[in-house]
Amino acid sequence: MVSLDEALRLTGLAGDAARPGAVSRADAARLHGLVTDNIAFLWRSMIRLGVPRADADDAVQQVFLVASRKLASIEAGKERAYLFGAAFRIAHRARRTHQRRREVLEGEPQEQVDPAPNAEDLVDRAQARAALDAILDTMPLELRAVFVLFELEQLSIPEIAPMLDVPEGTAASRLRRAREHFQTAVRRLEAQRTHRGERS
Repeated sequence: MVSLDEALRLTGLAGDAARPGAVSRADAARLHGLVTDNIAFLWRSMIRLGVPRADADDAVQQVFLVASRKLASIEAGKERAYLFGAAFRIAHRARRTHQRRREVLEGEPQEQVDPAPNAEDLVDRAQARAALDAILDTMPLELRAVFVLFELEQLSIPEIAPMLDVPEGTAASRLRRAREHFQTAVRRLEAQRTHRGERS
């Protein structure tokens, strides 16, 4: 569980909290609740929306900074929708920044994930995770967001639509297109594996 001090630090208000009247107790308590209830969800969302793991903590902190500045305008009961909307925009910017960085560093070797040698289950899981990440990386962000929220976070279309500020029909249509994209990518990966197996 995140402490109040940690929540204020994440939102950039730790220093302000010491000044009388700068952050009311009610606002501090609400921020604490936002952080405690949503930090894990937002971190997973950042990763699944394509933010590199090394940048995910900073991206989540940016979401809480935005929320701390707009706290009065966040409607009660719709906090998660607001936070995900902010996360979506921040993830979009972070992906663009990362893409530009990758273009500059094109010749450098890619970071390799050590899948814990001698542990077959961990290797299989790491390969499945890498395949999922590779497929999600090819998916347009607006499709990826719906797919992640529905398939991985287990939210419903009526919950997702306000998070993305789109009608339910649009969210459902994006989910259908995202699933088609996913299935096509899975078939392509399976064909590549079969082709490699035939050559070896």
